[in-house]
Amino acid sequence: MAPHTLVGALAGVSLLALAQVATAQDHSHHSAAPAADPHAGHDMADMPAASHAPAHAMTSPYGPWPMSRDASGTSWQPDSGEHAGIHTVRGDWTVMTHALLNLTYDTQSGPRGGDKTFVSGMLMSTARRDFDDGSTLNLRAMLSPDPLMGKSGYPLLLAAGETANGVDPLVDRQHPHDFFMELSASYSKRLSDKDSLYGYIGLPGEPAFGPPAFMHRMSAMDSPEAPITHHWLDSTHIVFGVTTLGWAHDRFKIETSAFKGREPDEERWGIDKPKLDSWSVRGSWNPTADWSFQASYADVSAPEQLEPDEDETKWSASAIHTRRLGETGWWSSTLAWGRKTNSHDESKDGWLLESAVHPNDRWTVFARAEWIETDELVPGDHGGHGPLYTVGKASLGAVRDWRIAPRVRLGLGALYAVNRVPDALEPIYGGDPDGGMIFMRLKID
Repeated sequence: MAPHTLVGALAGVSLLALAQVATAQDHSHHSAAPAADPHAGHDMADMPAASHAPAHAMTSPYGPWPMSRDASGTSWQPDSGEHAGIHTVRGDWTVMTHALLNLTYDTQSGPRGGDKTFVSGMLMSTARRDFDDGSTLNLRAMLSPDPLMGKSGYPLLLAAGETANGVDPLVDRQHPHDFFMELSASYSKRLSDKDSLYGYIGLPGEPAFGPPAFMHRMSAMDSPEAPITHHWLDSTHIVFGVTTLGWAHDRFKIETSAFKGREPDEERWGIDKPKLDSWSVRGSWNPTADWSFQASYADVSAPEQLEPDEDETKWSASAIHTRRLGETGWWSSTLAWGRKTNSHDESKDGWLLESAVHPNDRWTVFARAEWIETDELVPGDHGGHGPLYTVGKASLGAVRDWRIAPRVRLGLGALYAVNRVPDALEPIYGGDPDGGMIFMRLKID
């Protein structure tokens, strides 16, 4: 399926589903679907009477486990997590849509800081068809307004990676993500009540590496601030060209990907040329409903546009714990480690610990602590990377939501962050700088 065809089909259905949220519906032509098990992550919208709901409880499009286990790409989170979305049935297809938009004012202190107001977020839609032989076809499109913030992204102290103009690296800034965050298709075949095989392709898509991408992790998704460990753990969540094959047995799975190693270029509105020159492997294990573990390895070809001769190997391991709090609340935490090793056998580690508590339908409190070994903050004598430094960051924030429609929430939130730099960097950062964000968000799920 051509990318524009997939975008048109899914985006059209997505906008129709979102329009149904904001307008009154004639229920004489609709039959309400039964309420789903909250631990299965289903939240079905009203369905047209001419359509038929699946006779069985909806499971993952990749295999016989609850949809709540699925996160970004083919990654797993705990079964106790949420899988929010507006679900409708259109003939033989089940469609799920949700959206999150943030309007954020960002201020970062010190000589390297800055101020900016920007829009970020995503609109995601999936269309799924189940066949009588136990196989499933799943199409997914995810779009982002990030390119509207400009090629240089937004100020974020200690962050580095990619480029705004194809010449200079982005330092102390978070790059925008591409308009097309994902255009993917998967096909799975159930072998038994516990076993399945699946294939996944994306242009762009997410290979089998690392924990779920930060905007999909329950411990991180309520914060508008990207982690500085992004390029250690989950920067491969948008690669233009990825194929994944996986086998899952009950609570364990192993999967491998071939993908394009080069990160997206500075042209954020288009689709880069695909190339399968890198590979990865990931093992995942969900021993109980509240825990999810993964370990992964990737051999990445020339990830940085400004360093086309430098390859990279990456390791990652993570543990995610999520528990339910009452009928609508939850508490989710992630501990993750990543290592990048370049062609000269120079390794840099990154650590992340983050947590979010959502005790009710109104409040979410989130926190994050990170440290990284980085040589990208100060350029070398002849360009390129400079000295290696260990830096750290901690942030704390909260958001208060108001439900303005059955499927729509409006939220107001803020966060405060402190950064820790070594003595050698204090002159250029003005000591240990801090930063903050104030944001308003619209969430449709």
